[in-house]
Amino acid sequence: MTERACIDGLSISRERFAEMLERAMPAIERTASAYGRPTYYETLLALTFAYFAQEKVDVAVVEVGLGGRLDGTNVLHPVVAAITSVGYDHTEILGTAIEAIALEKAGIAKPGIPLVLGPVSEAAAAVIEAYAARVGAPVVYARDVVQIDEVPSLPVLGTFQRTNAATAIAVLKQLDETLRPSRDAILRSFSELSIPGRMELVPAKPPVVFDMAHNAEKAESLVASLRESFAGRRVHYVVAIGEPKDARRILEILATLPSTFTFTSYVAAGRRAIAPSRLSTIAESIGRWGRAIGDPIEALTVARRLATMDDVVVVTGSTFVVGELREWFIPATV
Repeated sequence: MTERACIDGLSISRERFAEMLERAMPAIERTASAYGRPTYYETLLALTFAYFAQEKVDVAVVEVGLGGRLDGTNVLHPVVAAITSVGYDHTEILGTAIEAIALEKAGIAKPGIPLVLGPVSEAAAAVIEAYAARVGAPVVYARDVVQIDEVPSLPVLGTFQRTNAATAIAVLKQLDETLRPSRDAILRSFSELSIPGRMELVPAKPPVVFDMAHNAEKAESLVASLRESFAGRRVHYVVAIGEPKDARRILEILATLPSTFTFTSYVAAGRRAIAPSRLSTIAESIGRWGRAIGDPIEALTVARRLATMDDVVVVTGSTFVVGELREWFIPATV
């Protein structure tokens, strides 16, 4: 929970978080009485904004929670906005057509504020460009201002990491001189880059990779990255997927590599995991087999036991299972 609010890479302390939540309770109760109780997400977002304000941060990088148009973060008036990708996620809320999802994401565009656009489909780009034109937001394509060979060597795995780095540099280029870091600072920062849970390699025996591939697009990126970094090696997946994700499509994509599956679950407030036995049934329907083990730690332990030293174990699917297992596994390997 506390990782939602970080300054200079450090999460807010639990004590400070508890103190801020206690101070906010009268305002939360007044809001609940007048408009209905704020959601879990809205409460965390408000506390994050308050924390940044109290600490007088120079710049805040704020990630949209869901969609954009109706997201709580859209109360902000940014100096630059960015859409990194448009995929089929949260379709139960954002819609099942890529154009509908793109329109929701385009809702962060503001008059006169540059809107940086990463690699998206032509259909999504057309929707975003039209919306941005209506509100008067200039669209800046990352590919037009950053060449991929300009992106410094990254100490992280994954083809998508290079694309994301290019988009981040394009964002930085939109800042004025008072906010824009120097080229040397950018190079230094990328050389020290670490992204927990995104093609994160733990050099165990066999190696373990943690990657949050909770939709089809991210599963495709994971498979492409595994092909690049672990060509020819057998993959042992440990997978948990949340409702109402397209589990069948995710598994179809993951199964394109020589692989085995161990399906598991997780516990998270307000979120439900698809039962491991159901994931196993879905796997059978696409011609694959997978064991179902409800306890995530046991599932990872079994997968590692079955893997040879030449294989790679990949924990993927839901953010929650990736977070839980990396928190358990990484301290044990250092």
